[in-house]
This record gives sequence, structure tokens and C-alpha cells, in this order.
Amino acid sequence: MVLLWAAMTGEASAHLQCVPYARRLSGIEIHGDARTWWQQAKGRYQRGSIPKAGAVIAFAATNAMPLGHVAVIDEVVDARHVLIDHANWSAPGMIEHRVLAEDVSSDGDWSLVRIFYAPIGGLGARSNPVRGFIYPNAENVSPAPSPIEIARADQPEAALRNVPGG
Repeated sequence: MVLLWAAMTGEASAHLQCVPYARRLSGIEIHGDARTWWQQAKGRYQRGSIPKAGAVIAFAATNAMPLGHVAVIDEVVDARHVLIDHANWSAPGMIEHRVLAEDVSSDGDWSLVRIFYAPIGGLGARSNPVRGFIYPNAENVSPAPSPIEIARADQPEAALRNVPGG
């Protein structure tokens, strides 16, 4: 019984941060504070200003969010609304699924958003600057080689006569 209690209290005291949660959901292999994700993604992942399901929304650092924030787009509802999954927003370590994020930028360009905040049961009062969206497909990754290409690379030319397609 004591071991169970210790395990439960240890789990409760370890707060899940937004970065490892977004990385696990999206498959985007970026590490470090959320404020660094946008720059780290350059040349590694496609980036843009259009929300798409599966993309990571990268928030800029502010006085209220000095480490920035990242969340994963679960669903695009319309031109100004998406549902996101993220951690550590409404409460330390809290995971939230399919919560509303609304584009409140004057140009409708997703540069400024408000996000659902559980303690008030609605969109938070603070508008949060967004750097953009990081899409989970890597930019510079080649497709995996076929078994025939692998065989050709590993065999001397004479042996390739026996490889199908060789």
C-alpha cells in the first residue's frame, strides 16, 4: 500500500510540460524550450501560417509565457477556429484534449490567438502571439529505400544478376 501511495504521489508531482507532449503527439523531433521550436524547425520541417490537423502551433515567448508554448492541432473547425491538444496550460501538468483556439488577429492570419482556459470555462482573456505552424512531415527526408535498392547497395555488381530487378 505504501509503494502504491509513493508511486501515485510521485506521478502527481511530476508535471507534464507542453514540449514532450507535443513531440509525442506530432512525431516532430524537436527538443528544447517551446520558444525555440519555430527556429529549430527551419530546414527540418515544413513551416507555414495555415493550421492543419497534426501540425504544431508554435507560440512566441512573452512576459506571460517566457518559454513559449506548443500545442498540436487536432481539428480545423473553420477559418478562425481549431481544436488543439496540449499540456500545462490551464493548470500545471494538465493535459487538455480538443480545446478551442480562436484566431483573433486583425488580418485573420493566425498571428494572434486566444485559447480555452479551464478555470473560467471559456476563452482566456489574453491574446497570444503565434510564430506559425510546424507540419510533421520532414523537409529533407528521402523515402525509405526498397529491398531491391538495399540489396544493390550491399552486393557487388556480379551478384546483382541474381537479384530480382537487377
